[in-house]
Amino acid sequence: MEMEKVRIRQQVLLDHLRPAHFPKASKDLVASVCAAGDSAAYERAAEFGDDVVIVAAYRTPICKAKRGGFKDTLADDLLAPVLKALIDKTGLNPVEVGDIVVGTVLAPGSQRASECRMAAFYAGFPETVPVRTVNRQCSSGLQAVADVAAAIKAGFYDIGIGAGVESMSVAPLAFEGSVNPKVEIFRQAQDCLLPMGITSENVAERYGVSRQDQDQAAVESHRRAAAATAAGKFKDEIIPVETKIVDPKTGDEKPVTISVDDGIRPDASLSVLGKLKPAFKKGGSTTAGNSSQVSDGAGAVLLMKRVVAMQKGLPILGVFRSFTAVGVDPAVMGVGPAVAIPAAVKAAGLEIDDIDLFEINEAFASQFTYCSQKLELDPEKVNVNGGAIALGHPLGATGARCVATLLHEMKRRGKDCRFGVISMCIGTGMGAAAVFERSGAVDQLCNARPIKDHTSLSRDAQ
Repeated sequence: MEMEKVRIRQQVLLDHLRPAHFPKASKDLVASVCAAGDSAAYERAAEFGDDVVIVAAYRTPICKAKRGGFKDTLADDLLAPVLKALIDKTGLNPVEVGDIVVGTVLAPGSQRASECRMAAFYAGFPETVPVRTVNRQCSSGLQAVADVAAAIKAGFYDIGIGAGVESMSVAPLAFEGSVNPKVEIFRQAQDCLLPMGITSENVAERYGVSRQDQDQAAVESHRRAAAATAAGKFKDEIIPVETKIVDPKTGDEKPVTISVDDGIRPDASLSVLGKLKPAFKKGGSTTAGNSSQVSDGAGAVLLMKRVVAMQKGLPILGVFRSFTAVGVDPAVMGVGPAVAIPAAVKAAGLEIDDIDLFEINEAFASQFTYCSQKLELDPEKVNVNGGAIALGHPLGATGARCVATLLHEMKRRGKDCRFGVISMCIGTGMGAAAVFERSGAVDQLCNARPIKDHTSLSRDAQ
């Protein structure tokens, strides 16, 4: 009887500590140990109203630049459909959005900023919703999501959109203008101007990644992407785009609806890829077949405070847990994820083994292979639905695309998948990574493990 009174007093105390607008997690006190290393005499529940959550994430199909389905589609016409989908599919009043941040890389900054603002109007956003762009090269889409998450956490607004767009069909890939002659006396500054393919060759040479290993990674990327497409796994994240195809000979326009990625090669094999010549260096190992595709596409992610999502009755796809950007040697910029992932995982209070899924951008098979091996990642956890070698890499959109792909896959896996990581290398020598947690529901951890030393507990609890 006395123990029952103690239990009731403890429950009353917990109820006082719990925010009033959240339901009770459990009627009973349950001791649990989380894979993240915490231990407490209550059921582990994510009941923090200021958590930043993702309630929707969509992307366009990814198409081959200059010859794919979006070769005649302008960037603003790529971005508008995914922005509109966020509103249409959630029922959110667009006037409530505090900011739209769009990652984009190749187009002149002022022009692309105008195009993104135009896309917001096409999508139905009122003039009161601001738009800006961000460029951290290949991580720009993820940076946009992180910027919005940080702004929400800081209290600047409660609802925001992180997005990304790239039309590599229309944007130049070359360095424009003259180069500062001062670059000649700074080796690392010189290396910032290296072609990305040469940095891939540098990674392969410095870290001993063979041509066969690179080709094998490429084959696996196509195999997994083809299997995911056949199984309909991308349908929940892809927004079909109504556009046009222009016949280059006659100029005739044909209306089309693009609904699938068009760069996947289901028949990719080691024998086929082995016949390709090095693309960047004589005697090298980086080819068109084991590099990411030059692509067109867009993606968008709707974020808000957890309390706002709950008040609106919106399902929570995931929780934004951490983000880290790091610097590495520009000559081997592809190693970025090997440095960024451990930093982001540590910032989230986790360990690499706690992560259930990884989306690592396959800029080149050389760097993707090196990073996976360096971190000793389980191949069955990494790019389970293929990566950029098969799907494509529209520079500014890739981060947002990865968020959509990761969170929808985590949703499919349910309780067997709690934490996911997105990462990519970045031109000029950087890496970025972010950690996401599946959903906001209270559940028992199925990936929990015992811990030997309860150093996080108070002395009397030990």
